[in-house]
Amino acid sequence: MNHTTRLQYLEAMGIDVWVRRLPHDRESGLDPISYQAGGAEEEPTLVNPMPETSDALDFWRVLQNEVAVCRQCDLCESRTQTVFGSGNPAADWMIIGEAPGQSEDQQGLPFVGVAGQLLTEMLRAIGLSREDVFITNILKCRPPNNRDPHKDEVAACHSYLARQIAAIKPKIILAVGRIAAQNLLNSDKTIGQLRGQVHDYNGIPLVVVYHPAYLLRSLLEKRKAWQDLQLAMATYQAIEG
Repeated sequence: MNHTTRLQYLEAMGIDVWVRRLPHDRESGLDPISYQAGGAEEEPTLVNPMPETSDALDFWRVLQNEVAVCRQCDLCESRTQTVFGSGNPAADWMIIGEAPGQSEDQQGLPFVGVAGQLLTEMLRAIGLSREDVFITNILKCRPPNNRDPHKDEVAACHSYLARQIAAIKPKIILAVGRIAAQNLLNSDKTIGQLRGQVHDYNGIPLVVVYHPAYLLRSLLEKRKAWQDLQLAMATYQAIEG
């Protein structure tokens, strides 16, 4: 995505872009600074690079292979391929969405359509790249016509997601959209009731944010999404001390 398009996405969201503080910034007490349009960008460095141990690599390889051939629900009949997840398997941040869409089903990667581009820019706005985080969904297969997941489908995929979370041990989870938030929190509350606060997921702070696909249709909610991203970053920074 070129610089002009990035700025258009961020302007639509009402987001100021922040670059991550470098170590010497933390020592000096300097705050993050926003960059001006046309200014130089600094690509964030990876957080906690994946340890290159055979055990870790074997775990992810085995789990990804299990997902690839999974036939535990009827979605296996209509999918093009499974969407396991992508990013840094040792990340501090875990981004969990609802389910793959058409583009994800075709490419085998999460959040790669137009909504995925906006998610990328939302992360970049708080100083993160897709390589800094691990992105996945509660479902690993696309529901037909992008319908809401059925309970049995969520249950069939639950063990895969649970093992991903247990292996990554994220310091914070960002639940993207109503379906992801309700299932992760075992709640029937609306996303409006769930956002704006820090929840607990098995001891891990969890922040709910509107799905970028919804934001593309409902720009009036853009400020709330930015507030939730700021809440997530403030929560993470408090953990880091």
